[in-house]
Amino acid sequence: MSASVAVYRSIYTEDRFKQAYGSDDNASGSLRLREKLAGRCRCSKRACLHLLRERVPIFSWLPRYKLKKWILGDTIAGLTVGILHIPQGMAFALLTSVAPIFGLYTSFFPVVLYMFFGTGRHVSTGTFAVVSLMTGSVVEQLVPSPLEINSSSSEASDFEAQRIGVASAIALLSGIIMLCMFALQLGFLSTYLSEPIVKAFTSAAAFHVTISQLQSMLGLRLPRHTGTFSLFKTLASVMENLPHTNMAELLISLVCLAILVPVKELNMRFRKRLRTPIPVEILTVIIATGVAYACSLDSTYNIEIVGHIPAGFPRPQLPAFHMFPAIAGDTIAITFVGYAVSVSLAMIYADKHGYSIHPNQELLAHGISNTVSSFFTCFPSSATLATTNILESAGGYTQLSGLFTSLVVLIVLLLIGPLFYFLPKAVLACINVTSLRQMFLQFQDLPDLWRISKIDFMVWLVTWLSVVILNVDLGLAIGVVFSMMTVICRTQRAGCSVLGRASNTEIYRPLENHNKCYEVPGVKILTYNGPIYYGNRSFFREEMIRLLGLTPEKIRRREKAIKALEKRERETTVSTVERGITNTSFSSENEFFKSETSESYDQAVLIDCSSVIFVDVAGARLLTQMCTECQKVGVHVYLANCNESVLKILTSSGLMKYMNPQHIFVTVHDAVVYIQQQKEKPSANTTTVWV
Repeated sequence: MSASVAVYRSIYTEDRFKQAYGSDDNASGSLRLREKLAGRCRCSKRACLHLLRERVPIFSWLPRYKLKKWILGDTIAGLTVGILHIPQGMAFALLTSVAPIFGLYTSFFPVVLYMFFGTGRHVSTGTFAVVSLMTGSVVEQLVPSPLEINSSSSEASDFEAQRIGVASAIALLSGIIMLCMFALQLGFLSTYLSEPIVKAFTSAAAFHVTISQLQSMLGLRLPRHTGTFSLFKTLASVMENLPHTNMAELLISLVCLAILVPVKELNMRFRKRLRTPIPVEILTVIIATGVAYACSLDSTYNIEIVGHIPAGFPRPQLPAFHMFPAIAGDTIAITFVGYAVSVSLAMIYADKHGYSIHPNQELLAHGISNTVSSFFTCFPSSATLATTNILESAGGYTQLSGLFTSLVVLIVLLLIGPLFYFLPKAVLACINVTSLRQMFLQFQDLPDLWRISKIDFMVWLVTWLSVVILNVDLGLAIGVVFSMMTVICRTQRAGCSVLGRASNTEIYRPLENHNKCYEVPGVKILTYNGPIYYGNRSFFREEMIRLLGLTPEKIRRREKAIKALEKRERETTVSTVERGITNTSFSSENEFFKSETSESYDQAVLIDCSSVIFVDVAGARLLTQMCTECQKVGVHVYLANCNESVLKILTSSGLMKYMNPQHIFVTVHDAVVYIQQQKEKPSANTTTVWV
């Protein structure tokens, strides 16, 4: 059974509606400003506590922690992620072109700091493959690897110190940038890295990571290529040196892949049944280290091993401040990528579990994490895909799981670290490659993306190809620029339609999609689905001319006809008689001019502004120009559904000098009813014929 709606009310123009229901803008605006200033400047114990809980969220969620309900899940999830952090931290350190111990440091300090300042309950921070790869490219450019170096010499120690100095300088500068963004409340900037860009970028970066690890998996001692076309340069170098493959390291890599890939697949398929995933990475590391030590693989088959891992806490030291000018450009890209991935992950799991995160607070959390940890020889960190997924699936509830994660890493740093001396680097390379599974699987989203939005599909494709073919940094920039260009193009070519009315309703829809709607006689109702600004003013004008048929030539011809008709009417009386005989020649000429003024034109043009989100100065001037041109040919212009900002700009630009303020209505139907009422009682001096 269908319900009916009947509404009886007066016709509302914008002025009349504002008088009836509006408020005093100046009074309310000044009042709101005073309230905001008073709220900001108020200093009390309650305000200080609120600020403390807001900026250090642990003081907000820890007092409300449900110990019996959450502690078991946080403990198991934290320990599971901590075990995974150990091999991944050392593996991603190789991507960063620093010693494995620095990966363990980066898996400890940021985790502890994020637990205090972060708002994502299921976010696991630490080393991330893409950020490590981008950082490693900068390190390789500024501190290139020498062809031969004695790993036990002081020269090797100085070389490692230079490299970690650059990497920690990147972390420090990245943290400073995030803190500055937090101070300016620029958390919204992460939205410029849309979901298609982030997914295409991480998927393409996974190819760079895989190709860069081939030399370690094959036992080749090759310099790392950076810059444009680095992926193809590395691949060509590997192919050229295939005859020099270390067969022992190749065998180790094949065995590790044969273990890691199937077990990780089992973890993924049975993650709902498994209380915790099988820690295959740490088991592989332990077994490989034991086999390499027992068989003396480093001396017998010349395989590359991790080497000395110092036990204990790192001593604080200053990053390489003098490198700031050289790393500034790359650090900005690293900062945006790390922050965008972190916020995206936090939002995904926040939506899933029904809580909210604060992007600006995330800037503060990651900014402090990177800034403080950089003084303890850490490289840039962010939220990580694999460990965050495991943390959530293992039953983590709050940020407290980070405490148990950091305890596992701390035990390794203080006690167990030196035992990994004989760990083959080929094992870490295999862990790097297999950790990218989720990134490679993002190709599965392409068919759905093509079906939903072909423009977003093109953004994905352009970003992916740019990152793979050119480079990680340059490809990301191209992807962002291309994405923004698609937005600009869509606003420039927004659709313009003629609206028709559904019978016996106040509903108006585009005639091109609703053939049962009809045009209101004598009124051309137009709608434009986008802003009117300097970038699309020409297109908007062309569309209006096309739909109204008011070309400059027709406007001039009709204007002349109207002036001629008015002149004829002034020169005659109601009945024109010459020498007692009616002047039939004038009558025929008069009919000719009337036909010129009324040919296929509407009496009124009504523009529905409901989809016009903003108008700039150029757009306002264009509307003023169109209004004057329509008035020249006797066509009245009406507006409806203008939002406050659009109406304010149009009023300030002087449109009301050329347009009656009473011709701006609250809804399209108000305007149509008003026009129809005016049609029923036309002015005695009107020269326009109603259709």
